[in-house]
Amino acid sequence: MSTDTSTSATTGSASPVQHLGMVGLGRMGGGMRDRLREAGLQVTGYDRDPDATDVDSLAALVEALPTPRAVWVMVPAGDVTHSVITELAGLLEEGDLVVDGGNSKWTADEEHAQQLAERGVRFVDCGVSGGVWGLEAGYGLMCGGAEDDVARMMPVFDALRPEGPREEGFVHAGIVGAGHYAKMVHNGIEYGLMQAYAEGFELLLAKGIVTDETGCFKAWTRGTVVRSWLLDLLVRALEEDPALEKLQGYVDDSGEGRWTVQEAVENAVPAPVMSAALFARFTSRQADSPAMKAVAALRNQFGGHAVHTAGPSSGGGDTPESELPETGDETDAAKAGPTSGSSDVDHSA
Repeated sequence: MSTDTSTSATTGSASPVQHLGMVGLGRMGGGMRDRLREAGLQVTGYDRDPDATDVDSLAALVEALPTPRAVWVMVPAGDVTHSVITELAGLLEEGDLVVDGGNSKWTADEEHAQQLAERGVRFVDCGVSGGVWGLEAGYGLMCGGAEDDVARMMPVFDALRPEGPREEGFVHAGIVGAGHYAKMVHNGIEYGLMQAYAEGFELLLAKGIVTDETGCFKAWTRGTVVRSWLLDLLVRALEEDPALEKLQGYVDDSGEGRWTVQEAVENAVPAPVMSAALFARFTSRQADSPAMKAVAALRNQFGGHAVHTAGPSSGGGDTPESELPETGDETDAAKAGPTSGSSDVDHSA
């Protein structure tokens, strides 16, 4: 694996990291360990899974590393990350360095930096993108921290990022917290892109004149302005399951989309696309959306529009005409005109 290290520099007393401790060897952490080893770096990993771990405890991991130590934490964000960093704070020594590469909220980074600083331990936060493909293609890295600490980690960053110019796969985004903040915004953008592709897929299906939806998306993967890696992955999914019949339309969120929208509100930044994409995920978790029931009820009340009564399938299937409400112009709702805000009733709303 070739890496561009022509612009690397190290300041301060600590040497560039050549032996890294890795905590968390799951789908991403395990792949990162393998990629680092392929690049010639030494990695000692710890995981609760006895089949994945190199040592049997965090204490053993710390003992196995040369000083000053560098430990990369790659565990689920929140309580698990906080617990690991708290334990490391009691094991590490002055001059050691901790990198949080999970999906932590950026506000937790300053807390962890201060917690470790009490022991003289340095801290860098690093947002990581690449998922299960990172081992082969490399990981996009966004880090925050002091210049000296980032420079010390450059051999690791260079080994993990994609091949090619450093600035196309790595950024020192700013101070502590900046890396995870940048990753948060990255994921908010990702939400919007995925939602746009998803809505396009449904629209292709809806008209009935397109007979090769997968082919349409595949034709967009070269030479069009909507090409992207996400589009490539959607084509891959459609080729495996053209109608996506094996999947349920239920979409989780990791939290970063919510944080992005919250930050947009706090900073008065208009973010309608990312907000809508987040709320669409919430809608996907409702088998029979209460909000959409309310919309149906309101349409019936002001315009006399037909509604589908809930049956055994909770709204699925066709409702017999005998069960539909009156929809002629003589219904009270249809004559509501001026009370609905206009003298002309819009029956298509």
